[in-house]
Amino acid sequence: MKISDILSLNNVFAEVKASNKRQLLQELSAKVAKEIHMDERTLADSIWERENLGSTGYGNGTAFPHARIDGLNKVTAAFARLASPIDFNAVDDKPVDLIFLLISPENSGADHLTALAALSRILKNEDICDKLRAARTREEIYAILNN
Repeated sequence: MKISDILSLNNVFAEVKASNKRQLLQELSAKVAKEIHMDERTLADSIWERENLGSTGYGNGTAFPHARIDGLNKVTAAFARLASPIDFNAVDDKPVDLIFLLISPENSGADHLTALAALSRILKNEDICDKLRAARTREEIYAILNN
């Protein structure tokens, strides 16, 4: 799976300002919902419901909030780099500043897991994370994610 199959430049956000996890997830849901023509509330509620099962804060300043949503047509990702890290209840208790949001159709078990694994491989790589944090524009971020 290529990242460009699930992530468009329109869903890459640099210098996002959020003071907490809920605010961030609501803001990302609003941006993504608009892009994919979906109800913002449905998206936000689905992501928050999954987050309540356990934090998707992966460690080393990264998080992977995700959800499966009935009626969605395809696997879609968004990427956000925060202006300032926030508490995300990550497994290592470190604040988070790099976030991949992943939403998938309800019945896309294998595709959802494949996409999650692909995104995870990117943010496990400390060199890539350093480049993402240093990038100045969303175009630079998108190029790094698709390299």
